[in-house]
Order: sequence, then C-alpha cells, then structure tokens
Amino acid sequence: MNKTLLLIIVDFLFLNLIALTRWEKSEPTHARQAPVPQVAGNMPVRDQDLVEVMRMSLADEQKVRDQTAAELQAAQVEIQARAQTVNQLQAAKAQVESSLNSTQESVRELNERVAAAAQERDMTKERLAQIQRQLEDKQAEAARQRDALAALQQQQSDAQQRIEGLNVAVKVAEQEKSLLRASLDEAKQQVELERQERQKVMAQTGQLAEGVGQLAQRSGEIANEIRSNQPINANTLFSDFLNNRISTTITTYKKVLLGSGNHARETKTVLVTDGKAVYALLHANETPFSVTVSEEPPVDWERISGQFARLPLTAPINEIRFLALDPRLVVIPVDSDLVARLGVKVYKTALDPFKFPDAVLVNRGGVGYGEVPFRLDQQTPQYVRMDNRIIKHLVGDFTPSAGDLVLAKTGELIGIMVNSDYCAVVDSFLAVRTIKTGENTLDQHTGAVLAELKSRLLRLPERLR
Repeated sequence: MNKTLLLIIVDFLFLNLIALTRWEKSEPTHARQAPVPQVAGNMPVRDQDLVEVMRMSLADEQKVRDQTAAELQAAQVEIQARAQTVNQLQAAKAQVESSLNSTQESVRELNERVAAAAQERDMTKERLAQIQRQLEDKQAEAARQRDALAALQQQQSDAQQRIEGLNVAVKVAEQEKSLLRASLDEAKQQVELERQERQKVMAQTGQLAEGVGQLAQRSGEIANEIRSNQPINANTLFSDFLNNRISTTITTYKKVLLGSGNHARETKTVLVTDGKAVYALLHANETPFSVTVSEEPPVDWERISGQFARLPLTAPINEIRFLALDPRLVVIPVDSDLVARLGVKVYKTALDPFKFPDAVLVNRGGVGYGEVPFRLDQQTPQYVRMDNRIIKHLVGDFTPSAGDLVLAKTGELIGIMVNSDYCAVVDSFLAVRTIKTGENTLDQHTGAVLAELKSRLLRLPERLR
C-alpha cells in the first residue's frame, strides 16, 4: 500500500472522528443563578462574576481541548495500529497471494499428474484387458487340451478294455482250439480203436456184439449232432423261457427332503453261462441304475440291496456288473449252489449265433414272442439289427423294445435288445464297472460310475443308443 492511500485513509478517519463527536456533552451544564439586581453597590461583584465565568469557560474549553487532543492522539494511535494492521494484512495478502500462486502451481502440477495418471490408467486398463483376453484364451486352450487329454485317456481306456476283451476272446478261442484238438486226437484214437476193433472182429467173431454196441453209441452221437442242427419250435422256446425265469429285485435309497428316498425295480430274467460262470442278464433300464442319454444327473445312492426270488426260495444279490460290450448290459453273478437250488435251466451263449437267418424275440415281460429275421452290420460287429417290420408268427400284443431277449433256434441265447432295433450279441461277460450292495455305499460314488457309463454310451453310434 502506498503513502498517498494511507494519508487519505488517515484523513478520512480523522474527519469522521470529529464529525461524530458530540461536543455538547463535553461542556458541563451549570445551574443558572437568579439575576442579581443591578445596584450600584454590586457592580464590581458583577465584573468579578463575569471574569470568573470566563475563567471557568476557558478552563472548560481547555479541558475540552485536552480531551480532544487525547482523543486525537488515541485516534492517531488507533490509526497507526490500523495502518500496522493494514500493513500486516497487506503482507499476509502478499503471502497468501504467493501461497495461492504456489498452490495454483501445485494444482497445475497435480492436474498434469492426474492427467498423466489417467492416461496411464487407461493404458493399464487396455493392457489388463489384453492380458485378461490372453488369459481367457490360454484358459480356453487349457480346457480344450484337458478335454482332448481326457478323450485320449478315455480312448486309451477303451482300447485297453477292448484289448482285454480280445485277450479274453483269444483265450476262449485257444481253449476252444485246444478242445477241438483234443476232440480231433480223441477222434483219431477212436478211429484207430475202431480199426483195431474191426481187426479184432475179423479175428474174433465173439467180439461182434461189443463192436455193434460201440457202433450204436457212435450213431447216438451223430443223432445228437443232427438234432442240434434242427431248429426248435418257437412255442417250445417260449415255454422254456416262461418256466425258467427268476425274479430279481434291486432297491436303492437316498435321503430326500420330500417323499420317500427308496427306489426299487423288479423284473424277471433268465440265467446265462459262457461255460465258466453263471449270470442273471438284465438291461440297465430294468434296474435303478438306468443308463440313458437324458440330462438327468446320476445319483450317489447311500444304500443298495437286492435279491433273487423263485418261490419259495430267495437269495441276496452281492454285486451288479456292467459289461464292456455295452454299458446298458447288466449281469449279476450266481454261484453254482444257488443255481442248483433254483432248479432252472441255464441258457448257453450261442457259439454260432448266425446258423439260422431268423431268431426268436421274446418279450422281457413274457407277454409274447415272434420269429424275427436279423441282419449283420460290418460297422458294428457286436450288434445285429432285428428287422421288426417282418415278425413271423407273432404271438401276443407287444412291440420290440430294450430288454427283450433274443434266442437262437437252437435254444441258445444270442443277446439282448439295447433299443427297439438292435440286439447286442452276448459272447463275453467282461465287466467294465462293478457296484457292490451294502448298507453304506456312498464311498462307491455310484453317480460317477453311472456318469462314466453314460459317457461310454454317448460314444456309441447314434443308431445304437
């Protein structure tokens, strides 16, 4: 602040101080005295009074001046204080302006930093988005690789299972070959014996009766062979089927919020053997362990039980096996003692299932049967297609469906229908998965087992599902 402005402010404050001062209050008010009569004797006294009044007026005036001077001095002190305050304020203003400039500079720098940070943040976001996309691509690629690895592992497992099945088939073929070789050796020996016997007959007529008996035995074997090549009447096959069925019941349990957690399936079937062991043959859909292409998730059953029944006999079921041939084929092992107690016919698997062009299709519920021609499919050698359009000698009102049994006209078992068109040719009982019965079966993870079987089913050709 310059000196001219300061003088103007001081003058202005001084004039305001003088203008606002009430001077009438500065002079004391004196009580008026009664006028003294003008007499000649009192004149000197009057002059004295006048002098006294003037003296008092001067004293009062002096007091007023002294008071005014004191007030002026106080005003000057106040003006100086205010000027000092103004100077301080001016200095503070300058300091504030300097601080404001510094703050503005800081704000500008901060704005620049914020802009740079925003730009860097945008670049970082773009980089993060790019990294995220790359990560998602990597994860998708990893998922595809995992799926490919799982598929390869599954293919390896299937190949291993097929190899095992082939090994079993090779062993069976070797055994059959050994049996044929033994039979051939036995036949050669028999021929040699017969030659020797003929020589003995020629040498000794007394042995003629023994030779005739042996010839009759040989004739009986030939008759049996001829009989095995003759087709059995379908009515006879169906009658045998009805008379030799046994009832199987499988019950499962799982805790549920509403309703009952028990799930039971009962069906009737026959016993089948491959020459080594005896099994009850079922379709998976006839049990609580249904294997289908539906979206319904498999269940981890908590308790599994089952039993065979042929009145008045009942026997427990210990395990359920799923065949490698088709995940929908289920067999239940039956020991020889139980087979003897049940007293039913055990069907053999057909060694030559294609000897006749027709087969006997028997409804699983026993409501009917019919002779049905079938065709081989080179792409699916383990299956035959039943020509349902031509059913000869149909007995009963039924439609071929999954679970129906297919019998050869020799009385042997060809297989079981996996759907309404195709029959799985059962020539091996190699199991791919096994479920044990018991009171606590959660550790068997039946849901995972059924999911794997469903996956195997989905890998089959569409026409076989």
